[in-house]
Amino acid sequence: MTCQSKTTTLSRRDFNRSLATLAAGAMAGGTATAAGKPLDKVRFGKTDLLVTRYSQGTAFREIPRNDNPQTRRVLHRCLDVGINFFDSAEAYSWGESEKLLGRVIRGRRDKVVICTKAAPSRAPVKDPKTNKFKLGQPVTFTRKVLAQKCEGSLKRLGTDHLDLFLLHDDDGKTPPVEIAESMDRLVKAGKVRYWGLSNFSADNLQRYVGLPRKNSRSRVGGTEDYFHIAAGLRMPTDLLKVVGNAGLGILAFSPQDCGRLSPGRKENAAYGSLVATLDEVAAELNTTRPRVLIAWSLANPAVTSVLGGAESVAHVDDNIGGTHLQIPSELMARLNEASRAHTRRRRARATGRSGK
Repeated sequence: MTCQSKTTTLSRRDFNRSLATLAAGAMAGGTATAAGKPLDKVRFGKTDLLVTRYSQGTAFREIPRNDNPQTRRVLHRCLDVGINFFDSAEAYSWGESEKLLGRVIRGRRDKVVICTKAAPSRAPVKDPKTNKFKLGQPVTFTRKVLAQKCEGSLKRLGTDHLDLFLLHDDDGKTPPVEIAESMDRLVKAGKVRYWGLSNFSADNLQRYVGLPRKNSRSRVGGTEDYFHIAAGLRMPTDLLKVVGNAGLGILAFSPQDCGRLSPGRKENAAYGSLVATLDEVAAELNTTRPRVLIAWSLANPAVTSVLGGAESVAHVDDNIGGTHLQIPSELMARLNEASRAHTRRRRARATGRSGK
C-alpha cells in the first residue's frame, strides 16, 4: 500500500474561505510556506523515500546547464524553501548538470532525495555540453554499462549512493529481467536505493512490473514521465493505470510543456484555446498560470511529485504556490475539458482531420 496523498477538489464556497489566507503566504513568494504551512512530503510509491510534491530539475532551457551564478541561485532557493527532491541525468549537458547539483547539495546530502538517469547512449562527440538533448553512439544496458554509468553519476554528484537511478529511455534490446538483475546488484552494493524507468511505454513498464520475485530481487520503484495538462497524446491512460495498480511513484515532468505554456512566451496558436481557459481559471482564483498547471497535475492521484524547471528565484516561489493550491471542482471540470479538447485537436491535426 502506498502512502501517496491525494489532492482533493473544493467547492467554490470552501475555496473562497481560504483564498485570502493562501494568497497571503503563497503569493508573497518570500517564504517556504503558504499560510505558514511547511511543504508536504509524500512517499514515493512503495519506497521509503519521502519527497516534496514539487521537485526541481536541472535540464535548464534558457540558462546554461552548468555551475554558474544563475543555476546556483535557483537550486539554493529550492533548498531554502524546503524542496528536497531534485532530478538530473548524465545526458543533461553530459555531466555538467550532475556536477552542479552535487556542488550545491554538498553538506546537505542527507536532507535531499536525488534522482538521476542513465541514457542508452554515450556522450556525443560534437558539442556535448550544450542545453540541447544530444545523444551519441547507442549502447545497450548491460551489467557493465549500467555499473559504469552509475559510478559516473556518483562521482559527478559527489555522493556514495543514488536515491533513484532511472533508465532515461528503453534501449530496445536488453530484456527486462537482465536489467532488473543488474539494478539489483547496484542496490545490494549500496550504490542505489531504488531504481526505475523513464519514457517507457505502458506495455514495457508492465513487463518490468510483472517480473516474478526471485531471491528477494529489488523491484522497479517508480517512473518519470511526461504528464501535464497538454500531454494527452504522450501520456496514455493505460500507463497511469499500470503506475496506479503497481503502486509506483511517478515524477511528472514539465507542467508547462517544455515552456510552451509558460507566461511571457510567444503564444503558439495550437495552444490558444487551452491557454485562454488556464488564464480564466487563474484569474478567478487570483493566482498564476504556473500554479494552476502544477495544481492540476498534482490533482491526479497517480502523481507523486511534479518536476518543474524553475530558472529564477521568482519561478521557484511561484511554482511552490502550486503545491498549496486546491482547485474548486467546477473549475477543475473546465480544465479537464480544455485538456481533452486540446488532445482531440492535436490528434485531428496529426491525422489530417479538423478537430473541435
